[in-house]
Amino acid sequence: MPCPPATFATARLTARPPHPDDAPAAFATYANDPEVTRYLTWKRHHDVESLAVFFGQCSANWEKKEGQLAWLLFLAGTSTLVGSIGVTFEPGGKAMFGYVLGKKFWHRGLTAEALTFLVDWSLTQPEVFRAWAYCDAANPASARVMEKAGLVREGLLRRWQICPAFGPDPRDCIVCAKVK
Repeated sequence: MPCPPATFATARLTARPPHPDDAPAAFATYANDPEVTRYLTWKRHHDVESLAVFFGQCSANWEKKEGQLAWLLFLAGTSTLVGSIGVTFEPGGKAMFGYVLGKKFWHRGLTAEALTFLVDWSLTQPEVFRAWAYCDAANPASARVMEKAGLVREGLLRRWQICPAFGPDPRDCIVCAKVK
């Protein structure tokens, strides 16, 4: 498995792994917002403590260099948390990405900026051949983020993913990828 950089910077963002003490800021920025988490694969957090536990798991993943590796995203030169992005390296040379951004920071191109950096980095790794992501078909803004980051829309995955905000049935998802 490739070993991504623990920290990175883009023109407008800095990124680092989350720690349990980041939970209050992430809770306030995105993790408790039902609109932000509507199309995600996880339910919004109802308390800071559960998010702190999750961030502890994220820290453990970084220590072991396995599972989903997540970064918190901050406005460059500040401590302003804007969201999170993560990668999971899958068998067969695949890097799958996911992301979330606080509503206050939508429509600025920040997620595409972070995703572009990580997709480009991943495809420089000899063992990675495919960088990909998917989103709920009813969330075209997220599909646009993927396209702005250089991923190409490949199609529709029928009944692919459950979004807890919509109930227990799998929903259709748009899949995008960049390959080498």
